[in-house]
Amino acid sequence: MGSLNQNYDVIVIGGGPSGYVAAIKASRLGGKVAIIEKKKFGGCCLNNGCVPAKAFLHNTKVIKDLKRAKENGIIVDPTYSIDINQVMKNKKKIVDKLVGGVKELLESNNVDIFYGEGKITKEKDVEVNGNVLKCKKIIIASGSQVNKINIEGIDSELVLTSDDIMSLDYIPKKLAVIGGGVIGVEVGQAFSSFGSDVFIIQRGDRIIPNMDKDISEALRQTLEEDGLTIYTDYSLCKVEEKENKEGIILHFTDREPLEADIALLSIGRKCDLSPIEHIELELNRGKIVVNDKMETSDEKIYAVGDVNGYKMLAHAAFKMGEIAAINAMGGEEGVDLSIVPANIYTVPECGTVGLTEDEAREKYDNISVGKFEFKDNPRALATGYTEGFVKVVTNADTKKILGFHLYGFGVGEIINECSVLLNVDLEVPKILNILHGHPTFGEALYEACAHSVGLEINLPKK
Repeated sequence: MGSLNQNYDVIVIGGGPSGYVAAIKASRLGGKVAIIEKKKFGGCCLNNGCVPAKAFLHNTKVIKDLKRAKENGIIVDPTYSIDINQVMKNKKKIVDKLVGGVKELLESNNVDIFYGEGKITKEKDVEVNGNVLKCKKIIIASGSQVNKINIEGIDSELVLTSDDIMSLDYIPKKLAVIGGGVIGVEVGQAFSSFGSDVFIIQRGDRIIPNMDKDISEALRQTLEEDGLTIYTDYSLCKVEEKENKEGIILHFTDREPLEADIALLSIGRKCDLSPIEHIELELNRGKIVVNDKMETSDEKIYAVGDVNGYKMLAHAAFKMGEIAAINAMGGEEGVDLSIVPANIYTVPECGTVGLTEDEAREKYDNISVGKFEFKDNPRALATGYTEGFVKVVTNADTKKILGFHLYGFGVGEIINECSVLLNVDLEVPKILNILHGHPTFGEALYEACAHSVGLEINLPKK
C-alpha cells in the first residue's frame, strides 16, 4: 500500500447528497478537502431513485392529461404508445446533467476528487485504490444499498432492484412489485401507465404505511382506478422461475401463487458499511450511531446521510452533510431533524410533515382534525385536478399544528410551506392572518387550518 503524501483537513467518503454538500461546505470553511466516490456523484437519489422516478412519473401525468383532455374541450387521438428507449434516453440525459453539475460544483470549490472505494484504515486514515490519504477528520457518506429478503429464488435475474428497473429497455407485460413503499408505488404506477399489468404485494395491511392512513387509502383507490392490483397482508416465501426463464411464480404463506414476467424488489434499503470494515464504530441494527453533531463513537469520524439510518431522505442528508462539515472544521453545531417533510411523487402526489393523526392521538389527549378537499378548490376545479385533500392535525388545547398530510396535484410543493409553519410554531388563528393568493391550490392549506379550529368559512359549519 502506497501513500500519495496528501494531508487533508477532511476526507469525505461518498459523493451522494450528504457527501458532496459536506465536501463543499468544508472547503468553503477553509479546509483542504478530498472526496472519494466509487460510482457516480449524486448517490442513489440522483442516479437510481428520486430523480429517475420523477422523470417516469412526469410521463404518467402527461398520459393522464391526454386522457382527460376531452373534458376540457380538447379533442386528441385517444391512443398513444410508449417509446421506452426514448424514455430511458431522456432519463439518462437528466441524470447525466445533474451528475455533471455535482462534479462541477466540487471542482469549482477546489475539492480533490478520487474515484474508487474508500476504506478507513486502522490508523484512521483513508485508503483508496491502494494508496493512503492522511487526514484530520473523516466524514462517512457511503449511503445505502438495496435491501433483500432471505427467501428461495430472490436472487433470480428476473427479480430486479430499483437500480435495475431504472434502466430497463422494454415494457414488461406483467410486473410484480414486491413492497408497497415509496419506490414500489411510484415505479408501479409509472409502468402501469406505460402499459404493464402491475400488481403490488405488501406484507402489511396498507401501502405506504409510514404516511397518514387517509393518504394510504386515497392512493390505493387511485392506483386501483388506474388499473393496478394491490395485495395486502401477503407474505412472500419463494420465487420460482418458469421454464426457460419465461416468467416467475411468486409463492406466499397461506395464499395462492401469482405469476409475472418480472418482479421489482422494493422493500427498502440498508446502510452501506463498506468504508468501516477495518475499524469498529458503534452500530445500532446495522446503522452507524451518531449524535446531533453527526459525530460517531470515534471523535475523528462523522457519519451522514443514509449510512446513519436517521432520515433516509436527500434533503435531510444535505443538512446532515453541512452540519458534519462545520463540526469537522472546528464548529459546534447540532441538527434538528424533528421536522422533515416527505413526498411521494405518484400522480397525484403525497406530502407529509409532522405527526400523523394516529401518532397525535397517542401523544396528546385532545386533538382536532381539519380537512379541505381539492374538489371544493376553485383552481382545482378550473384545471380538473380535483383529486385529494389537505389534512391538518392540531392540538385542540394550544391551537398549534402537529402535522400536515396532503394528497393531490402539486402538493409536493405545498408541503414546503407546511414545513415552514411547523418550524415557526404559530397558533392556527395567527396562521389565518397570512393571506393566500386566490385562486390557488395553496388556498386549500389555509382552509384546512381554519377547519381544524372551527373557523372555516368555505365549508359547511361543523
